[in-house]
Amino acid sequence: MILKNKIGIMQGRLLPKYLGKYQAHPIGYWQNEFNVANDLGLDCIEFILDFDQSENNPLLKSNGLKDIQKIEKISGVKVLSICADYFMEAPIHSDNFNIVDKSLATLDRLIKNASLIGVSDIIVPCVDKSSLKNKKDIDNFVNNIKLVIKTAETFNVNICLETDLEPKAFSNMLDMIGSINVTVNYDIGNSAAMGYDPVEEFNAYGEKITDLHIKDRKLGDGSVPLGTGSVNFNKIFDLLLKYDYQGVIIFQAFRDEEGIEIFKKQKSWFFEKLNQRVK
Repeated sequence: MILKNKIGIMQGRLLPKYLGKYQAHPIGYWQNEFNVANDLGLDCIEFILDFDQSENNPLLKSNGLKDIQKIEKISGVKVLSICADYFMEAPIHSDNFNIVDKSLATLDRLIKNASLIGVSDIIVPCVDKSSLKNKKDIDNFVNNIKLVIKTAETFNVNICLETDLEPKAFSNMLDMIGSINVTVNYDIGNSAAMGYDPVEEFNAYGEKITDLHIKDRKLGDGSVPLGTGSVNFNKIFDLLLKYDYQGVIIFQAFRDEEGIEIFKKQKSWFFEKLNQRVK
């Protein structure tokens, strides 16, 4: 049942914005979020690896993993997934061989480190600046990601892809890669904004979804509070139950400057809506 899923939030959403950014790893005060998350009844935080100052991120920093494990133990809130926004700035399908080599080395290192702290999924975003715009991009991505698949399989960590590809094209790309450790991050808000049909998406790759992002967006527009955009939540709930979704549910929902109160309202709305549907 979906109610048994681990529930979490994207890193930084419960803290003051880092450098005014909507989404970023808050260097210097990231630990503060774990106790806040615990107070709000959350199980986990989806860590972010940014491109800027990546070596100052505890995921890559010397002794950083111990710092994560320490705050996990104190707060009871775990890191089960990583959103590697790093690869939006340095795409794995880049035409620049130096960028590709460094990105693949970073991903290889990240997979190994992730396995040491119990992370199951590393989200590699292929959207916005790192969107797969044509066949060449897709072919580059497939050929390059295959170079780190053995690491993912050996350490049993999923390379969890988020793309803006149409369902059939995304499914075809997954088949081309051909690894059970290359899975799907499904962002319900982004899909709604692109006008995709959730039924078609789940038919294409529903069994491969291992990480779920909760947000709401209007068609062709930005993030809005849950329930005020184009997401058909009842249809999403039905599909998650039909496919027996077992992965984490991560809130990446609309936030304001403060963060906590708007999150509380959206969390309450989401679970009231869910409970109505699954009764």
